[in-house]
Amino acid sequence: MEKEKGLNRRDLLKAAGAMGGIMLSQNALAAQAPSPGSDKALAGVIEMHVHGAPDITPRVVHEIELAQKVREVGMRGVVFKCHDFITNDRAYMVKLMVPGVELFGGIVLNEPVGGINPVAVETVLKFTGGLGRYVWLPTRDAAYQKAVNANKPDAGGVRVADSTGAVLPEVRKVMKIVAKADVILGTGHIAPKESLSVVKAAKEEGVRKIVITHAMQDPLFMSLDEMKRCAEMGAYIEHCYLSHLMGPAAPAAGFRSRKGVPMDDFVKAIKEVGAGRTVVATDLGQTHNPTPVDGMREFILQLMKRGVTEAEMDLMTRKNPARLLGLEPF
Repeated sequence: MEKEKGLNRRDLLKAAGAMGGIMLSQNALAAQAPSPGSDKALAGVIEMHVHGAPDITPRVVHEIELAQKVREVGMRGVVFKCHDFITNDRAYMVKLMVPGVELFGGIVLNEPVGGINPVAVETVLKFTGGLGRYVWLPTRDAAYQKAVNANKPDAGGVRVADSTGAVLPEVRKVMKIVAKADVILGTGHIAPKESLSVVKAAKEEGVRKIVITHAMQDPLFMSLDEMKRCAEMGAYIEHCYLSHLMGPAAPAAGFRSRKGVPMDDFVKAIKEVGAGRTVVATDLGQTHNPTPVDGMREFILQLMKRGVTEAEMDLMTRKNPARLLGLEPF
């Protein structure tokens, strides 16, 4: 009877594996019972920033396998991110296959979706399941990121502000949509000074949930003063483990030329800005780095070893993410 109605559960899993170019193992296909609390450091944690397959860029883990691992270690959930396409539709399908975990996605306003595209944002928010909870401003296609990569001031790309620093009208249209839906606006890979303008404009447009995307990651380094100013305006500062894994010792050549963030610098920022306005994530998924689950565990343990308290970690990895994603009252 189930097959007459369409693909059954196993067929869906096999199809998902084929689309991602990854053959799922028999273990990955098997249903796994949740085991909350099996990993003390990760129990109840929500990972807000991961990249999984399928993607244009090779990834260390398929989203289905990642969701299964998240459930296995007792994490509460994860937000899938892709630089080129939406992820909330995939989150919906994976959630059907891996019940017992909270899965979300969103849209990054890069060139493949038309850049600053209010219609695309509206469409994402209409998708089945309502799992599109995150709208990121441009990342790899941001004008600032392209200028840095090309080492010249005007290398094209998607702009969020004009030459005077004023936030563009189309960006404000996106902000209005985000505000009405009460979802998260992420700053992406725009310049630190642009982030300050974006936070101010977003608050003017009624956006309540703003996250400064990996605020200390090269080349997006924000000063402590800039982070504090964003937090005072109501934004959350995101710190990612990937930012620490860059530098001369990085396995991948593309990350060796970028400056890594010392763990003590993360701790200083957390203490000065405040855990109440901070989110801890990984930005992992690269084939040369730890898996997102392993990276999250490492990041949490290293931060706590250097003086971040359990109460602070609870805020940054559980309570703040849950509120931002609409799982708890904001």
